[in-house]
Amino acid sequence: GLEEDPDSGLSLTIARIVQRLKGSSLHSQLERQARVSLHKPEIRLESLKEDIKDFLKTSGWEKKLQNAVYSELNVFPSPCHPAAPPEHMKEPLAYMRKAQGSWEKRILKSLNSMCTELSIPLAQKRPVSEQKELLNKWNEMGTDEPDLSLFRPVYAPKDFLEVLMNLRNPNYENGEHPSFRNHLGLIQVPLKVKDIPELKEDFSELGLNIGQLGIDDSAQVPPEFFENEHVRVGQKVLAEQDSAAAQQYVRQGCPTALRADLWALILNISNQPEFSFYGSLKRCLSDVKLTASNDDYYFVFEDYLYQVLLCFSRDTAVLEHFTYSSATPPRSYIRGKLGMEEYAVFYPPNVNYNSFILSVAPLCFLYHEPSKLYQIFREMYVRFFFRLHSISSHPSGIVSLCLLFETLLQTHLPQLFYHLREIGAQPLRISFKWMVRAFSGYLATDQLLLLWDRILGYNSLEILAVLAAAVFAFRAVNLMEVTSLAAAEAVLADLSTLKVMPLLQIFLFATVT
Repeated sequence: GLEEDPDSGLSLTIARIVQRLKGSSLHSQLERQARVSLHKPEIRLESLKEDIKDFLKTSGWEKKLQNAVYSELNVFPSPCHPAAPPEHMKEPLAYMRKAQGSWEKRILKSLNSMCTELSIPLAQKRPVSEQKELLNKWNEMGTDEPDLSLFRPVYAPKDFLEVLMNLRNPNYENGEHPSFRNHLGLIQVPLKVKDIPELKEDFSELGLNIGQLGIDDSAQVPPEFFENEHVRVGQKVLAEQDSAAAQQYVRQGCPTALRADLWALILNISNQPEFSFYGSLKRCLSDVKLTASNDDYYFVFEDYLYQVLLCFSRDTAVLEHFTYSSATPPRSYIRGKLGMEEYAVFYPPNVNYNSFILSVAPLCFLYHEPSKLYQIFREMYVRFFFRLHSISSHPSGIVSLCLLFETLLQTHLPQLFYHLREIGAQPLRISFKWMVRAFSGYLATDQLLLLWDRILGYNSLEILAVLAAAVFAFRAVNLMEVTSLAAAEAVLADLSTLKVMPLLQIFLFATVT
């Protein structure tokens, strides 16, 4: 019986990975290589299987296959029990699924009403003449824009926070969950979050006696000595082309010159310029024009941002992440065909475009080639960022991050927590926007990239909540003196001078627990 077999989970995982890799371009490349190898003198008929295996090993194809498997394991959750319904893979808690469903309806309603107001159809096929014009202007997209002041963001972070504050587990009346009774934050759902000892163990590579990029004055290791050595190791990791090793390596930070290649290796994005898919997306675009102009800092990349956003908003490959996301893709029908399934158009995720621009913009510093930039962003989104925009019980989901942040403050800075609560400045009201945007637009770019190194290294967004708590700890003295939400916001208005790594280290490893 499948139920009794402890390996059944493993065999299910293997079966799923094999299934997924079968349709990939890697699979056809491997087949082609194996066929080519048959003509080589070192391949003998009597030991055919072993010889082909050896050939794939020495020619680097085995490493590519390992990276693909590692990537699958990182992205997809471990399979549920075979008898579990598919929605359990999306989100095991029914009340979370329900809340996500009604949030999506609300966004779609808001989007539809804006389209009606401006008489813009949500889905329409672009006439051929317009398609051609778009392709000709592809590289200067930021320059001739429509009047964007008419478009308003579909929702602001504070609208989303209100929804999260109202989440309740129907099985517990008014927080009678034993371990949860004392939680005085805004988030009122009983999810398990980590305490500092568990976080210390998880983030052990950030310890005080371990070399870090982003820490200038570590007493243990002279920074320039650590840096030179770290660069040398980084070059070796890149030469080896091993995703798992790269992921371990970036936990101590990425040297600037190696970051673009290391991130691509962790996300398993190859250097082949064969990404014709991006080209075909370019050809089938609609006229969504969005703005990065609110953030002057990034205006230099405006054309890039348009290209990435347009492609993303039309990229049906992104739909695949909905199998393990609590969200469901919005859909529309071609005009006049409402309700007829064969005319349904599914859209990739409907996210807050300000947050969206802010998560693409930092990548523009690393990738100057639009198709590479696009692939990296898409992979970052389907691995990490989608969790910041959907309601779920996942440890890296925004609900868990909010709860982790509040719990860390309430436990380790109780005076500060109670003081802010008393004056009506609940800390989460301030930190929510930082976390929902993964701190993009708030930290200096070099600091943001050091933070994102660790998101990739630990395959987790929990570090966002830890950093948010660390920022409050760092400004605690000033915050104890404020008497209103506006004053507290003023103390925390500018994070652009903060150094991320020392803050994290001090909070995790120098806090008395």
